[in-house]
Amino acid sequence: MKPLFTRGPSLGARLALLAAASVALMVLDHRQHRLDDLRAALSVVVYPLQVAVDLPVAAARWGAEVLATRRRLQEENLRLRARNLLLEAQNQKLAALEAENARLRELLHAGRRVGERVLIAELLAVDLDPYRHRVVLDKGTRDGVRVGQPLLDARGVMGQVIETGPLSAVAMLISDPGHALPVAVLRTGLRAIAYGTGDSERLLLPHLPRTADVRAGDRLVTSGLGGRFPPGYPVGTVTRVERDPDGAFTRAVARPAARLRRAREVLLVWRAAPPRAEGGAGTDGTGAEAAP
Repeated sequence: MKPLFTRGPSLGARLALLAAASVALMVLDHRQHRLDDLRAALSVVVYPLQVAVDLPVAAARWGAEVLATRRRLQEENLRLRARNLLLEAQNQKLAALEAENARLRELLHAGRRVGERVLIAELLAVDLDPYRHRVVLDKGTRDGVRVGQPLLDARGVMGQVIETGPLSAVAMLISDPGHALPVAVLRTGLRAIAYGTGDSERLLLPHLPRTADVRAGDRLVTSGLGGRFPPGYPVGTVTRVERDPDGAFTRAVARPAARLRRAREVLLVWRAAPPRAEGGAGTDGTGAEAAP
C-alpha cells in the first residue's frame, strides 16, 4: 500500500535553499542590476501600504506639533498682553508726571510774576458743598502760614486761609457763599465786591451803580482794599451784566480765573513788608507789620 502523503524536503533544507537563492539574487542584482524593474514595480504596489501604516504616526506627530504651537502662542500672547499693560501703565504714569511738572512750572512762573515770597502747597482735601467751599492744605504754622493769607493758582486768586494748624491749614475759596473779595475792573478801575455763590464757575458783583461802565469780557483784579490781597491779582472775567431799567443798581456775573475745581497745587503768598513810618507804624497806621 502506498503512503497517503509523500515526505518532502526537510525544513532545514528548504531554509538553506531559500537562503542560497536570496544570496544568488543579491549577487546578481549587485553585479548586473537585473532586479531594478521588479523593485520599481513592487515600490508602486507597496507605497499605499507604507502611507497607510505611517498615516496614524504622522497624524499624531502633526497633532502634537499643533498643540505645542498653540500653547506656545497662548503663552506668548499672555506675555505680550502683560507687557502691553505694563507699558500702558508706565505711559499713563509718565503722562501724569508730565502734567504735574507742567502745573508746577505754571505755579513757579506765577510766583515770579507775583514778585512776593511764595510757597507751593498741595491740597489734602476738597469740600465743594454748595454752602461750603473749603480746601485743606499740607502746610501749616510750621511753614509760616497764617490766617488771612492769600491763596493763588497759576491763573488767579483762589481764596484765603481761615484756619491754621502746625502741619496743615484750611482755606476758603472765593466761590464760597460766605466769601467777599474787593475787586476792580481792569479796564476802567471801577471798584466792586465779588461774592461767592456756591458755584465754582460763578461770582456775583451786586449793587453796582446803574450807570457803571462794565461789560462782558472785562477782567477783574484784586483792588488791594482791606489789606488781605495785594492789588492786581487776576480774579475773573465778567460774563454777563444785568441792568434793571427801573432799579438803582446793576449787577454783574463773573467766571473765576483760578481753576477752583481742578487745582492740585496752590501758591501761598506772603506780602512784602511795607515801608515803616516814623515811630514804627505801618503804612496803614495800625503798627502791625506784615509777615516776613
